[in-house]
Amino acid sequence: MDKRKIALITGGSKGIGAAIALTLARDGFNIWLNYRSDHESASGIAGEIERKGVGCLLLPFDVSDGDDVKTVLTPLLENDTPYVVVNNAGYTKDTILAMMNEQEWKGVLSVALDGFFFVTKLVLVNMLRKRQGRIINIVSTSGQSGMPGQVNYSAAKAGLIGATKALAAEVAKRNILVNAVSPGFIETHMTEGLSKDRVLPMIPLGRFGKPWEIAEAVSFLVSEKAAYITGQVIAVNGGAYM
Repeated sequence: MDKRKIALITGGSKGIGAAIALTLARDGFNIWLNYRSDHESASGIAGEIERKGVGCLLLPFDVSDGDDVKTVLTPLLENDTPYVVVNNAGYTKDTILAMMNEQEWKGVLSVALDGFFFVTKLVLVNMLRKRQGRIINIVSTSGQSGMPGQVNYSAAKAGLIGATKALAAEVAKRNILVNAVSPGFIETHMTEGLSKDRVLPMIPLGRFGKPWEIAEAVSFLVSEKAAYITGQVIAVNGGAYM
């Protein structure tokens, strides 16, 4: 790869993660695209990225598995340091708390919080040496307002908001900016089963968001236009939570 800046996006094979990867590729970043198992979708996104004239490195690993993360990233970090890390990997397992089993609780928290910890810590060591970097955590309106049926997901995303603010304070003097983008109801596979008749009245703008609308917020936060913004949660939710 050339000496373009690198952006590492976790959970980048579909939905919001794919939109972020394509948008940052448009902005001129080489992309390190992490995904867990959907090789076909990841390869398709990689092809789209490369057609934009930048590089794309596919990195299949489970963000919640510390050994897996180290095995893949450590050799790469010997030679290169991403300027941007986007912690996007996450999933939902919705049920009311009284019916939730331990795996539904731990699995959702592990991908969001352990994934953030394992990936960010590895890259951060290099960022600190270089005294530059941008870390963007993709959170959720659920983590700001709470959402019934999503105690696990709300807890995971609220935890990630707290981590964003604490890390921003830790690393600001090294010129590393840490922010969160908080999507509301976005048209992805994660919202396919929702009843729009029930949800749309909750959204003042009266529509679901598009993945690219989240991606453009990320694009702004990793640009020089946002050089004085850190520790913030940028909500992109159509007014669903204010």
